[in-house]
Amino acid sequence: MSAPDERVLPAALDSLGRSWWVLLLYGLLAVIFGVFALVSPLRAAAALAWAIGIMALAEGLVSLFALFDRRQGVSRGWLLLYALLSIVFGVLTILNPLATASILLLLVAAWLIVGGIYRIVIAIRIRKQIEGEWLLILTGVLGIVLGALFVASPLGGLVVTTLWVGIGALLYGVLQMVVAFRVRGLKQR
Repeated sequence: MSAPDERVLPAALDSLGRSWWVLLLYGLLAVIFGVFALVSPLRAAAALAWAIGIMALAEGLVSLFALFDRRQGVSRGWLLLYALLSIVFGVLTILNPLATASILLLLVAAWLIVGGIYRIVIAIRIRKQIEGEWLLILTGVLGIVLGALFVASPLGGLVVTTLWVGIGALLYGVLQMVVAFRVRGLKQR
């Protein structure tokens, strides 16, 4: 593998250095959302679901308009079905974002429970071929327990999940801001 062209590298660094503020903006927005999620997790969950609803509605409308283009990559039937489902999902989510978030969490709960059972069954079936199958069984049990907790209290599960998302957003935002200032330093060199 050859070394990068020495003329291209300074140009790329210069370009990156000039846009350091974009990284900083992403970081600040992530930190703001992270704090919002930690202070008001239900509102943050509703805001996330609402934003997903807006995106689904927009994608549904774009897909609906794509029906009139002769060059779409899928059949008109599939495109119409996708467009209508996206629009319906988007509208329902915009009208009641917490209900949609709770339903999505219940789907995650079902996935966790089924996945937990699957891991336990696999661990029992391959117990003679591997060592430490109890770890796989433990992850299965934890998946089932987490899924059951989400089913028992979807609102509580939504709060906890949003708190974790908020912590992740805070960490991401802080790291993004650190990178922004380091990139800014490239411009000054």
